Amino acid sequence: MTNTTAPADAPAEPTEEEIFEQKAVRLAKRERLIAERADASGGAYPVSLPITDTIPALRERFADLEAGAETGVTAAVAGRVISSRNTGKLCFATLQAGDGSRIQAMVSLAAVGDESLQAWKELVDLGDHVFVTGEVISSRRGELSIMVSEWAIAAKAILPLPNLHNDLSEENRVRSRFLDLIVRDRARETVVARAKVNASLRETFAAHGFLEVETPMLQVQHGGASARPFITNSNAFDADLYLRIAPELFLKRAVVGGIDRVFEINRNFRNEGADSTHSPEFAMLEAYQAYSDYNGIADLTQELIQKAAIAVAGSTTVTWADGTAYDLGGQWDRLPMYGSLSEASDREVTPETPLTELLAFAADAGVEAPPHATHGKLVEELWEHFVKPGLTRPTFVMDFPVDTSPLVREHRSIPGVVEKWDLYTRGFELATGYSELVDPVIQRERFVEQAKLAARGDLEAMRIDEEFLRALEHGMPPTGGMGMGIDRLLMAITGLGIRETILFPLVK
Repeated sequence: MTNTTAPADAPAEPTEEEIFEQKAVRLAKRERLIAERADASGGAYPVSLPITDTIPALRERFADLEAGAETGVTAAVAGRVISSRNTGKLCFATLQAGDGSRIQAMVSLAAVGDESLQAWKELVDLGDHVFVTGEVISSRRGELSIMVSEWAIAAKAILPLPNLHNDLSEENRVRSRFLDLIVRDRARETVVARAKVNASLRETFAAHGFLEVETPMLQVQHGGASARPFITNSNAFDADLYLRIAPELFLKRAVVGGIDRVFEINRNFRNEGADSTHSPEFAMLEAYQAYSDYNGIADLTQELIQKAAIAVAGSTTVTWADGTAYDLGGQWDRLPMYGSLSEASDREVTPETPLTELLAFAADAGVEAPPHATHGKLVEELWEHFVKPGLTRPTFVMDFPVDTSPLVREHRSIPGVVEKWDLYTRGFELATGYSELVDPVIQRERFVEQAKLAARGDLEAMRIDEEFLRALEHGMPPTGGMGMGIDRLLMAITGLGIRETILFPLVK
């Protein structure tokens, strides 16, 4: 049912006045159903119906039924009426199941009698859920059908459906996702794809011996990422709490406690801007593997994504919504941040490059310095300006400045950087990974530096988390960790924007 371009002669959408009039007519039908069928079928909204089959199951069972054939099989199904045609002694209706599969219902005078046929014509509207029972046949045109012997309203729709020949605007799709799911195949396919992705991720983690856990969403202190939090209040504790911006600090506590391979898929909340790749509420995957590092966790991340792509598309080459093919297969490149910036800008930038020199470089390049600029923040801004636009294949960008990564271990051989990567696909950051900082003394020093930034007004800076430091002081093994947005993973596989990959996104 997916519409790409509405036909030139497609009917216009009903006006508010027309919708009001239709609602009044349908409410009257609801009253009639309640009055006439109170003792029998439960009126306009019966509590149950004797359904024996589903529309997708019938379509699979009778996929090869020849035109005009009869089966002798009686089925009882329910579905939403999405098209209807009345021709005197025979009425046709297309019933749609939740997955978008359809079957035709044929209501004839000979099979149901005059009273029932007339009631169908008077009571059934587009959008209604109806129950039908009868023989499964194929029409003369080869359309799988049920020759109805009995029928009943399963749920009366009071408001009409949007015109199925016209596209819903993106704004209407995200604001009224329930309509989007009825009308558009792509909307349903995206929900299915997301479920397949999550199932694939869990399957891959299980094969590697990971345990899935749940960590708090309400926290006394936000941490685990550089982001601005949402603040709420607890009546029970008479205290301000924060919606979590990342599960990292709690998952690391689990590693300290001996859960060597741990992951979580859940919701994060960041009080920041919304655009084609960002949402204030989003789904996040984080995973930690003891006795691994950022190289090992990169290998695991590549495997997770490639298997998720196969689960959705049957291949590591996926086809986006615009028809573009994108290859997620093979071994992904690993690109050093400083080296790639120096090459792309034709100007050497190292971890020792002074902030004043970077500020001058940024001004020359037309790159706006971020608030509370540090060496690392400027290097990352310059890298995004010079290098990021040229990335096409999935790429791990390796070895970040130390001052932007307060929870990451310093590089084992390159001074001034940390063992961190960001994975870029489709031009956006999909995941990030680390060799985790496990030394509690250095971690405290990093937290202190972050606290200084917070005191100067940096709303994204982390605070000192004494409880987390106490856990580290009990000994955390060498660990590789990663975080990945589930919504963004769907974006990489489907080519959709973030609001299309979230079932019910936050809208203003």
